[in-house]
Parts: sequence; C-alpha cells; structure tokens
Amino acid sequence: MITPQLAGEVAEALAAGEPVVALETTLVSHGFSEGRGLAAAQAAEARVRGAGAIPATVGVVDGALRVGLDAGDLERFAAAGTSARKVGARDLAACIVQGALGATTVGGTLAACRATGIRFLATGGTGGVHRGFAQSLDISADLPQIARTPAVVVSSGAKSILDVAATAELLETLGIPVLGWRTPTLPLFYSADGGPAVSAVVTASDEVAAIARTHWRINGTSGLLLARPPEPALDIEPILAEAVRRVRDQGVTGQLVTPSVLALVHELSGGRSIEVNRQLIADNAALAAEVAVAYARTLLPAAWASPPGVAATLAGCRPTTRVWPARQWETSVWPICARRSSGGCAKPGRRPVRWARKRTSRAAWSSPASRCR
Repeated sequence: MITPQLAGEVAEALAAGEPVVALETTLVSHGFSEGRGLAAAQAAEARVRGAGAIPATVGVVDGALRVGLDAGDLERFAAAGTSARKVGARDLAACIVQGALGATTVGGTLAACRATGIRFLATGGTGGVHRGFAQSLDISADLPQIARTPAVVVSSGAKSILDVAATAELLETLGIPVLGWRTPTLPLFYSADGGPAVSAVVTASDEVAAIARTHWRINGTSGLLLARPPEPALDIEPILAEAVRRVRDQGVTGQLVTPSVLALVHELSGGRSIEVNRQLIADNAALAAEVAVAYARTLLPAAWASPPGVAATLAGCRPTTRVWPARQWETSVWPICARRSSGGCAKPGRRPVRWARKRTSRAAWSSPASRCR
C-alpha cells in the first residue's frame, strides 16, 4: 500500500484527533484561469484555519501523494495550469510511478482521505451524471468514491453543468445521504434553488457531526454529502445549456468536459460565475471546518470535556486524544498525557504513549494518572 506523505501539522493533528479538512488541487490548476485558482485555494485554507481546523490540500508532487501542501507547491500547480494531470482515484498509481505533477479531483482527494483517516473534505461542487449520459455513459468517478469513503463532503451540490436530477438519483442508489444545509433542496452550484429534494435538512454543525458519526456506525465505509447553497446565488441556466451544447459539438469528452464547460460559462457570463465560484469554495471550506471541529468534540469522553473531571486529576498534565482508525473505519479514542508518571514531561517531539487498540469503558479511565508513562 502506498503511504501518503503527510505535512508535519497534518500528521500531528491526525495523531491528536484534531479536526482536519482535505482540499483538492484541481481548482488550482484547472478550475480557474489566470492564476485565480491559487487565490481561491489560499482563501479556502485560510477559512479552514479561521474555523479552528487544519487544512490538508492534496496533490501528487515528485512521485509522492502529498497531504498538506506548502505555498511553493500551490504556486507550482497554479503555474502548471492544465498541463498538470487531472488525477482521480484511478489515475493516482500511474501519476505517482511516472513522477508527474497531479492535481487531485474530489475522487482522487477522497482516496487520500481513505488512506489517512481524514473525515472531511471541502470543494466547490462535486462531479455527477453528465447531461446526455444515456448516450455517453459519462458519470463522474467522484460519486463512487464518496460511496466508499467514510467522509463528509461539503459542496454546493453537484456542478450545475450536470444532470442534477439524475445525479441525485444515483446518490440515492449508492446510499449516500444528502444533507441540505438549511435548505430542503439540492443546490445547483451557482444557484441556491431548483434542485431535487435532499434526504434531510440540517441547521447546525453539531447536528451534522452527530448524523455523520451515527451513519458511520451503521455504514462504516460510506460517505455523506453536505450541500450548502451559494451566497450570493446566480441563475445562469441558459448560459449553462449553451456552454454544454458547444462543448459537446466540439467533441470534447472525459475529464476535459468540466473545465471546458466552466471556461465557456465564465466567458458567456461576463466573469460573474468566477466570483460566485470563488466565494462558495471559501464558504464551503469554512463550513467543513466547523463540522470537523464539532465532530472532534463528539469524540471526547465526557470526563475529559469539562472540569472537574478526569483531566483535573492529572495535576498539570496536558490531556488530549488519539484517534485510532480501525479496519472498518470505526474510531476508538483514548486519553493520553504528555507527562510521564515517573516525573517530568516527555521531550518535545516525543510521541505520546500509544495504547493498545481494544475497547475499554470510560469507567476504566477514572484514574488515568496511573496510565501515564
């Protein structure tokens, strides 16, 4: 199995059970023109940090699947533009072996989430069933990746250049819950209304976190889609239909369809679509971070959540949690402490004690001071 290379802060956050949000790189290289993708990615990362989570932008760089890119990496993707490979889950192996620069799609980013245990991903819009699919069978690989990855994908619905009604039907077939963020209908990417009904309406990040946790207990390998309406919205259905028709007439197929259509939409809308796209990407990143923070809180045993409790008995030790992804992607959380019972704190950079992966009741941790090493 290929082990992704984690950035230092991402590795530390995952080890401590802190909230992490994955971000794709196709928006940097393929989603915008004239370097706008770099600004959109930077804004998304800033919004994730502002909400209290760690951003983990994913891409293939120099023969490695990297989770957590630095500023130089993002600039490299922006400079490469569409010459960077557009990498879905099926393309990762070839891109890694051939040492190519690979910008991950939602599906490719979800593959990295599966390999690392990241549970939250933010994007502008997911892929789905393309218009005229009955003739082309053009269906995005994003959907089966959501179905097989235990992650919450936050987006403004499926891209509205797609057949959104057919996409909603396929989401239901795949068993993917579609949660509407304060909306009863699936957003249409640029516009907030007019889509099919969602499976449930949610109004708070804590509620989303609770639903996700319960869903994973029942369907451990399945993801969820959290659909947030764009603000402001833009009704450009005639432009979308014209852009799709032109691209189809040009014979464009496969992974080139979406960027080609979006470029035409930008041109035909006089640039209005770009501003809406940039804003919804940032807003979705912030929402994903809020839900990730709420989910991290649900993993803390009550005794550790507020004093006086178990944490108060540690006499100065710094309590935290460690998340253990099991084979079925269930999660076990263990209290740990940076101070050893023999006195003195662990050296900087030293890993806290790793506990055996077994189920232990909270009562067994009523005196955790004896558990410190």
